[in-house]
Amino acid sequence: MSFFKDVAIAGVAESELGNVPHMNSVDLMAQASVRALQEAGLKKEDVDGLFSSSAHYSMPTVTLAEYMGITPKYMDATSIGGASFVSHVAHAAQAIVSGMCEVALIAYGSTQRTDGGGLANITESNPFEDPFGYNDPITAYSLAAQRHMFEFGTTRDQLSEVAVATRKWASMNEKAFKRDLITHDDVKNSTLISTPLTKLDCCLVSDGGAALVLTTRERAEKLNTKPTYIWGYGESTTHRSISNMPSLVHTAAIESGKSAYQMAGVGPEDIQVAELYDAFSINVILFLEDLGFCKKGEGGRFISNGNIAPGGKLPVNTNGGGLSYCHPGMYGLFTIIEAVRQLRGESGERQVDNCNLALAHGNGGVLSSEVTMVLSNETKS
Repeated sequence: MSFFKDVAIAGVAESELGNVPHMNSVDLMAQASVRALQEAGLKKEDVDGLFSSSAHYSMPTVTLAEYMGITPKYMDATSIGGASFVSHVAHAAQAIVSGMCEVALIAYGSTQRTDGGGLANITESNPFEDPFGYNDPITAYSLAAQRHMFEFGTTRDQLSEVAVATRKWASMNEKAFKRDLITHDDVKNSTLISTPLTKLDCCLVSDGGAALVLTTRERAEKLNTKPTYIWGYGESTTHRSISNMPSLVHTAAIESGKSAYQMAGVGPEDIQVAELYDAFSINVILFLEDLGFCKKGEGGRFISNGNIAPGGKLPVNTNGGGLSYCHPGMYGLFTIIEAVRQLRGESGERQVDNCNLALAHGNGGVLSSEVTMVLSNETKS
């Protein structure tokens, strides 16, 4: 915990989102980066640590450094899928405290929508899955959904509740790609993609970028924005391919969440808003269980009756999530951005009252890598 006490998040921003055919992926990374730096009151010349991951560039930090004219002292392009950027925050904090850098920029950009939905450098194949018509990643998540329904009696309406709730949040977010309200019937009757998941159970395919600036606590407290502090952090993994997942209904979020809570000295009952990686509707149910918000198997019942929607028991994915706000290939950094805005009280109509403690959770691969972070607008004693 000691090194987290000495750092703070000083700036967050998105690029243009949705359908952005006039920009490429590094354009989007750079646009978000400039906006995040401006929000903090910093310049690109202040950046001496650069962090990124990408499905478009083999050396994303090098590409971004060249594009922006940054000469960093420290770089990290760790790639664990969509969870990468939550882990980058911890890596950046370690680098700052150890003196490797002082101002760390974490950035991401993708033109997945403009590119037709593909991820450019994903060429892995699995001879034990591919012959059976495996469609990465939707097949994997549909298997998890089917197994959860089989083991625990989770219903089609409960899966739909996730999409309905996130759309309610998105309706209050002017940046969200989809804002029209939807019903359970809309979700169930949308195009079947992979049983039991329909189109509206699946994340958006969008263009977009995001950036976050992390620096020393002392410097952050002199900048433009109210600092956000990291209280707890944890990461874990159990598999790479879905055929090697030990249990389709237990994810490594059990371990990452346990580590984050222990470091923060809090429990799930203390969290006031949860920003979860909702690539598919089943993710939210699994992560709510594995992060301790309810018992295993009770996720479907926990979210019923609007409990994660505006006005519900636990606000979840208050920006609209990957299902309605944006999902440009990898979503992890956006979970932290929304958590920061909620903690600053900057979320407008969707602002959660008296929000002082938030959880951001990243997921990578096919429920493979799980990274959890507990954030606060207060320093930890």
